[in-house]
Amino acid sequence: MAETAADWRVVDGVATAWFDAPSLTAGAALAGRLVDEAGDVLVDARATGVRVRVPSAGHATAVSAAARDLGLTADPSVLQRLSVVVESPEPAAVRPFWEGVLGYAAADDGGLVDPLQRDPAFRLRRSTDPRPLRNRLHLDVVRPEAVAEQVRPGEPYGVFGVCHADADGNEVDLVPGGGLDDAPGTADWHAVFGAVACYRVASSAQQRDLVAAAASLADEAAFPLLVDVRPGLVVLDTGKDRWDADAHGLDVDFPALAARIQTAARDLGATADASLPRFVQLFLDAADVGSVRAFWQTVLGYVPDGRAALDDVVDPRWLNPVVAFQEIDTADTERRRQRNRVHVELAVPADVVPEHVATAVAAGGRVLGESPGRVRVADPEGNELVVVGG
Repeated sequence: MAETAADWRVVDGVATAWFDAPSLTAGAALAGRLVDEAGDVLVDARATGVRVRVPSAGHATAVSAAARDLGLTADPSVLQRLSVVVESPEPAAVRPFWEGVLGYAAADDGGLVDPLQRDPAFRLRRSTDPRPLRNRLHLDVVRPEAVAEQVRPGEPYGVFGVCHADADGNEVDLVPGGGLDDAPGTADWHAVFGAVACYRVASSAQQRDLVAAAASLADEAAFPLLVDVRPGLVVLDTGKDRWDADAHGLDVDFPALAARIQTAARDLGATADASLPRFVQLFLDAADVGSVRAFWQTVLGYVPDGRAALDDVVDPRWLNPVVAFQEIDTADTERRRQRNRVHVELAVPADVVPEHVATAVAAGGRVLGESPGRVRVADPEGNELVVVGG
């Protein structure tokens, strides 16, 4: 029991563990052992390990036992989860807008949550504090073209013609996705910045076989596919842009790999659900992109995207959203002075909150305030991050 407890931490209210694995196939083996577990056990298999979230201590014991049986070792130091918070004098007035754009469901805290538990939660907090609109932090949401057209909340605006705003003026870019360049045999895949295929399965055996087949094909091609396992569902994802050779930088023809995976999925009887693919990223405008980017990269433990043309930073395990940056006019002093209505929360195990806050301050941030289990920090340009423990 002591060994089991050491594997797990409470992150964003959920018992969570990460188990290092030498390959995607090894991680998929753990996922396959867990598909018969009762309850909503959530499994995210990666080329370097597996994240598991469970509803109860009993499930945690079974997961830890299965992981040890497979030779996998827990590393709780990497656990974290990002969410987005919007403050509004009337949260009910903005909730329908975001529910439609994101395709999220109502959460117990009055906010919204991704039904697939993949993308960041969207929390709505009542606040009457005066906050002039700044919109230096917004979301990019990418969904299949037919879905984006259906949920579009009015006429878009902006340079790219995809921007929308809620009743308070908080902005989102709702971007229609496409296919994989009309590559043959890839109709199940959608290019929503990343390439994503979502398969409904009729049984745990079918789910187990699909996870194993996708992992085996990806490992054979040396491609770090993301495989998320949900009740009745398998989500296959490349991560942002990584279906494109310029982004993944590997000797891999991803559309050809996608076609092989699609064939395996269909042979197993899995059915693609074209309504589910979605990509969500955080986007920050900055006068000094270098310093703001360095802050977020350091605090989140992210790594650079690697492409010279982009300032994105990404979670090395591809479990949390990409954070992108673009430069704004430094002469716009009024915009720089205003305070966001939108901020980010970083949920981590309670015992590492002081460490994360110290890292944030060392990276150029400053502490704005503290309350039990919560520390509010500003980045070098005043964008806010709340570090939440437990």
